[in-house]
Amino acid sequence: MIEPLSLITALLLGLMGASHCLVMCGGIAAAASSSNSGKTDFSFLLLFNLGRILSYSLAGFIVSWLGLWLADSHIVAQQILRSISGVLLILMGFYIARWWMVLTRLESAGKLLWRFIQPLTRKLIPIRTRPQALSLGLLWGWLPCGLIYSTLAWVAANAQPGMGALTMFCFGLGTLPGLLAAGVFARQLSAYIQHKHFRQISGVLLMVYGSWTIAAIWYQP
Repeated sequence: MIEPLSLITALLLGLMGASHCLVMCGGIAAAASSSNSGKTDFSFLLLFNLGRILSYSLAGFIVSWLGLWLADSHIVAQQILRSISGVLLILMGFYIARWWMVLTRLESAGKLLWRFIQPLTRKLIPIRTRPQALSLGLLWGWLPCGLIYSTLAWVAANAQPGMGALTMFCFGLGTLPGLLAAGVFARQLSAYIQHKHFRQISGVLLMVYGSWTIAAIWYQP
């Protein structure tokens, strides 16, 4: 069977979702880049993003462990999970291209957990110290996000907890260039990433990859 899950594709998935990440996290990333004196402090921004990526990795480990349990119990169920992950990637492509916003309903489902986490984030803003920046990133990694949920479903189907954590770490690295730049060049980058053609190309690539993920499961030579 062709294995669609890889560290490189996870990295590319994060890169293709740059426009979505900038909308969801760009504002807080820009705020995280400012030190207590009001000057830009790149270390604050790095620590915020490190915390965010570590949270993604933890989520990847958890869902992969659940996927491993499912694989041991129900092989067909694992194939269905892989198919669902492909469908979610296709829907994310529509979402990023802004052709169909149905995935916002999935993000709404994650608001239950965020309801408990969000009050904690408010206590860390404004960021005054480096530990605060890291802590805020660790919490912000659980922000409801359709792109993350799609990727987690894809990771869960792999059923390897260690690889799941590493894959989500690579996904987080893929989102890093956009959010690092957001802290320093927020307005300039936003105009570029939010451009219609960039969004549509990224969306189409996600839809193609999601389709390939499904085809690799059910149509084997």
